[in-house]
Amino acid sequence: MRILRTICLAVLTASSLSGCKPDAAMHNAEVIDKTANPTTAPVVENPGAIIGVVNFKGKPPIRVPIDMSMDPACLVTAGENLSEQYVVSNGKLANVFVYIKSGMPAYSAPSGAPPVVLDQRGCRYAPHVIAVQQGGSVEFRNSDPTMHNIHTVSVAGNTQVYFSQGPAGAPQVHKFTTPELMMPIRCNNHPWMEAFLNVAPNPYFAVTRDDGTFSIPGLPPGTYTLAAVQEKLGESDMQVTVVAKSQARADFTFAMK
Repeated sequence: MRILRTICLAVLTASSLSGCKPDAAMHNAEVIDKTANPTTAPVVENPGAIIGVVNFKGKPPIRVPIDMSMDPACLVTAGENLSEQYVVSNGKLANVFVYIKSGMPAYSAPSGAPPVVLDQRGCRYAPHVIAVQQGGSVEFRNSDPTMHNIHTVSVAGNTQVYFSQGPAGAPQVHKFTTPELMMPIRCNNHPWMEAFLNVAPNPYFAVTRDDGTFSIPGLPPGTYTLAAVQEKLGESDMQVTVVAKSQARADFTFAMK
């Protein structure tokens, strides 16, 4: 009977987790190379860099205005609030996470590294996509005159963050230890609010700017698999060879599926 209860509990747990699972394209934590024991990254002599742009092919979806009338404080402070799943300007795609997927050992963030800041302004998260090295921290702020709630949804084993934050409340800092892609961050008080946190296995990563560009400096010379991840469009990979004191070019193109 005890064995039967244990099996039933495991099945129920698995079912409940699958029911809450976001888009598969947003959570590919298993593809991150975690084989090396995390250590502090060494000093790199004669480093190179990777620069590039992420393109969007075709006509992007129209950004939809979000109704925030449920909270009058949001109407006062926010101005126009548009959906952020696809932010495209002149054919260039913002908010794409780009990182060294393989060919690089895993490194933890150095002790005392400053946290990455995620603010809540105008009842939206700013920025929409953030990234931190494993072992690093995120500082959650609330610059709004209304109550917010921070709720992370991890599938890779990062400790859940779940707390309320009063109007212009004190910042809270939380550490993330396990590599993970596109971890959702939500506000239970304002259901339209969503951001994404990427926990990188090494210090070599970037998030594309409004013009779709990115740069990853300080890389040891070598050949790597570079990955670009978008919250709805999934992942695209390519091999890139970095030469000492030089910039390697890596451009990606995404299109609607």
